[in-house]
Amino acid sequence: MRVLIAGIIGGILMFIWGAVAHMALGLGNAGLRAPAHEDQVLSSLHAGLGTEPGVYILPWLGPEHMSDPVALKAYGEKAQAVPYAWVVYLPQGEDMTKMTPQLMRQWASDTLAALALAFLMGWAALSFRQRMSVAIVAALFAWLSVLAPYWNWYRFPTSLVEAALVEQLVGWLIAGAAMAWWLGRREPRPVR
Repeated sequence: MRVLIAGIIGGILMFIWGAVAHMALGLGNAGLRAPAHEDQVLSSLHAGLGTEPGVYILPWLGPEHMSDPVALKAYGEKAQAVPYAWVVYLPQGEDMTKMTPQLMRQWASDTLAALALAFLMGWAALSFRQRMSVAIVAALFAWLSVLAPYWNWYRFPTSLVEAALVEQLVGWLIAGAAMAWWLGRREPRPVR
């Protein structure tokens, strides 16, 4: 029960920190840019990307061509001569100002992550500092295993990836401190 409550506390604090980080500090907007001619780009998406939602990488080289030296050479020349784009595409569109579903999923994601962290923090008899160390290592692990590869392979902007690191570290320090306190509050204090 202590782990469950610690996870809920952590999830709530992470959710609140995420709101502050995105809305007040602008960390969620790092690296994002407005297109120079939005309507022109939008009008070309259906013709260029079709009707299937997904992530599109431009220029494209499919895995079936990775062993073809001619295709690799042609791709390399093209990739150096044209822009690069990583596009999350929804052909039907979606009103992103109606955020209730996203906010609910974010709270659930934060809480599930906090529950996993609370499980790790509560697994062994750890001190407050050791629990905080677990929270920091978990934040770094998540960032290194997800966002750093997106920066490396998919060319996510460095500013976006750095802002995400700040968001994760600060958020899990805040949530981790509360969780570490909750998990250790009934432990006997060492006699000196």
